[in-house]
Amino acid sequence: MDSSDADETAHDRRSAGFKDRTRLAVARRRLLEAATPHERTERLSLIPADGRALAETVTSPTAVPDYERAAMDGWAVRASDTFGASDRSPGVLRVADADPQTSPDTSVGPESAVRVHTGSELPEGADAVVMIEHADEVGGDLEVFDAVTEGENVAPVGEDVAEGQELFEPGHRLRPSDLGLLKSVGIDRVTVYEKPTVGVVPTGEELVQEDPGPGEVIETNGLTVSRLVSRWGGVPTYRNVVTDDEAALRAAIQRDLTKDVVVTTGGSSVGERDLIPEVVSELGEVLVHGVALKPGHPVALGVVEDTPVVMLPGYPVAAIINAVQFLRPVLKHVGHLPDDPPPTTGAVLDRKIPSEPGVRTFARVQVDDGVADGDDADEGPDALPTATPTRASGSGVLSSVALADGWVAVPEEREGFDEGETVTVERWEWSA
Repeated sequence: MDSSDADETAHDRRSAGFKDRTRLAVARRRLLEAATPHERTERLSLIPADGRALAETVTSPTAVPDYERAAMDGWAVRASDTFGASDRSPGVLRVADADPQTSPDTSVGPESAVRVHTGSELPEGADAVVMIEHADEVGGDLEVFDAVTEGENVAPVGEDVAEGQELFEPGHRLRPSDLGLLKSVGIDRVTVYEKPTVGVVPTGEELVQEDPGPGEVIETNGLTVSRLVSRWGGVPTYRNVVTDDEAALRAAIQRDLTKDVVVTTGGSSVGERDLIPEVVSELGEVLVHGVALKPGHPVALGVVEDTPVVMLPGYPVAAIINAVQFLRPVLKHVGHLPDDPPPTTGAVLDRKIPSEPGVRTFARVQVDDGVADGDDADEGPDALPTATPTRASGSGVLSSVALADGWVAVPEEREGFDEGETVTVERWEWSA
């Protein structure tokens, strides 16, 4: 294709706009199918391993506990010596002088008892524990008012964890409680996948970092997206703004092909300065251009040399919504991290949310968890909070996201939600 043919093709594309938009679920699937999880690993001690995805199966090298221990405060005994003991006819045992906590070699002989505490090792010879409230020490004797059976009030070896027990599979994301369990079985280092790397490339000749003049705009998308990448478990490289020039854009994308994911902001639509999809098409393949979601349908998804490229729209709200819908899942995928859904809240709409059929609409809302004043207020314990759609609906109004508590996703088959309907609010910014 010569240059005149290429110019004519670009003109046709820009004139046509987005006549056919890919459904959100289909677009996401195409992106994930084109992305390959990396296999880089590193060995870490427990504290820095918090939140990381395991790259190995972890089994316990020992049992916890690795000895029988008292499950109650009381007296370690031989169960057979308490047979027939009752309130009316207590059994009488001899109290051993030693305490196993201070004398670990203490043993329990026939018709004797040793004082034990919850969690202490069961003395040799004992096979049960009489609860402290079921016995009285009288002089050097112990009166037992309740017979016990073998193993009663005794925590067996491996009650918590058995030796050789599988604890975690590869891909499990470590939580603080997991770290405690690993430490309890004597594991102090684990092999985890390295954090996925992301090149964040803001584009647009109108963007500046500070003191904007006429026609200039403060760059915020790159900052926001890079921080989201960190929150989602990735390592962002926040690049300087790249101007709307094909050669400069091509060089910027090629520079970051060493990353696991490349994400650009701006220049993804079909205007004269929207060059990113063409550049990605020349370097690799555009999988999707235009998605049936609002705001933010001009998103594009591609792959260059096996590196997924997420091309976000330049309007801040559109960039954020598409980052959550596409960048987050592909980052989790390549980094072996679970793509858990965001926390949600049920709420009652106090105003209608309109939506176009066939389009997934994300309506920003504020959630009022308080109870209204007045006689008509629902003050029951199961009362749902109220969700109020933000007045600002434009995809360029960043404050409408920053000041919202979440958003309501209207499915493609719905023409919006009516006032008074119960909806699900996604608290997306509180998810990891």
